[in-house]
Amino acid sequence: MKNALMIHNPRAGNSGRHRLRALEESRRVLHAAGIETTLEEVSAPGDTAELARNAASEGRDLLIVCGGDGTLNEAVNGLVASPGGGQVPLALLPGGTANILAKELGLPWDFSRAASRLAGATPRKIALGLATPLEEPGKRRHFLCVAGAGPDGAIVHAVDLELKGRAGILAYWYEGARQLFGYTFPKFRLRAAEHSLEASLVIAGRTKHYGGPFQITTEASLFEDCFEFAALETQSAWRYLSYLPTLWLGGLRGVPGVHYWKADAVVCEPLGPEPVYAQVDGEPLARLPVEFRIVPGALTLLVPQPAPRARVA
Repeated sequence: MKNALMIHNPRAGNSGRHRLRALEESRRVLHAAGIETTLEEVSAPGDTAELARNAASEGRDLLIVCGGDGTLNEAVNGLVASPGGGQVPLALLPGGTANILAKELGLPWDFSRAASRLAGATPRKIALGLATPLEEPGKRRHFLCVAGAGPDGAIVHAVDLELKGRAGILAYWYEGARQLFGYTFPKFRLRAAEHSLEASLVIAGRTKHYGGPFQITTEASLFEDCFEFAALETQSAWRYLSYLPTLWLGGLRGVPGVHYWKADAVVCEPLGPEPVYAQVDGEPLARLPVEFRIVPGALTLLVPQPAPRARVA
C-alpha cells in the first residue's frame, strides 16, 4: 500500500485549528512507512462518497478517512457502489463524535499515533450490514458498526446538527433527554429465521461498542458474518432510565424483557400508524418497515495489530 487517498471532514467532531497540523504529522508518519497520501477535504454531504468512488476507480491502494462514524459510513457506501471498491482497504483516523470503530479497533484518538498503528496494519475482508427500507428500497445503505430502530432512530432523526457540530456527543444526550417523556416507545414486530417478537427498540450490532461509553451487543464481532441483535420490550421511559446504570456496568444481558440473539437478517415491521425510525452508524435512514441483512465479504478493512501492553516494573 503505497498510494493512499486521505479524506478529511473538517465538520466531524470538534476539530479546531490544530486538526490540519495533526493531519500533516500523520502524513509524515505514513510517508516514513512508505505510504504516500493525497489529502482531500470535503465540504458538503456526498463529497466523501464521491471521493471514495474515485479512489476505487483511480486504483488507489488505500483509502484513509479522517472523520467520525458518519463520514466513515459515507465512505463505505461510496466504495461498495464502485466496481472493485470492496477490494480497496479502508482505514480510519478517528476525528468524530462517537468514534465507534476506533474504540472497537483500539485506535488512539491522536492522529500521529493512530497513523503509526495503521502503517503496520493488516487488510482483512469483513461483512457489512445492509439496511433496506422496504417501502423505499432506493434509500438502502450499508453500515459498518451498528444500526437500530426505535428511540435511537428517533433521536438521530431529531438531533440538531448545528448543536452536534458545537457540542459533539452531548447533542445526542440533550436530544435523548428532550424526547424521553415525549416519545411513546411504540412497539414493532421483529421477524428473523428463529425469532419473532414485539419490541420498542432493536440494535443490530456488528461491534461491541454502541455510542458514548456504552457497550450493548457485547458478543458482536466485525469478523463474523452475522449480527448480534439486542431487543427491548418495555414501553416505559422510567424503565429505560433504570437500564442506564445496568448498561454502564455491563449487566443488561439477562435482564427480563431484554433479548439477545445472533442472525444474519431481521425484518422490522410497524404495528400501528405511529412512525418508528431507523438509523445506521448514527445517521438517519427511514421509517419502518426496514430489513437489516448481512453482506459477507463486502469490504476490506485495515486492521491494526493490538497495541503493546505497558511493561510493569
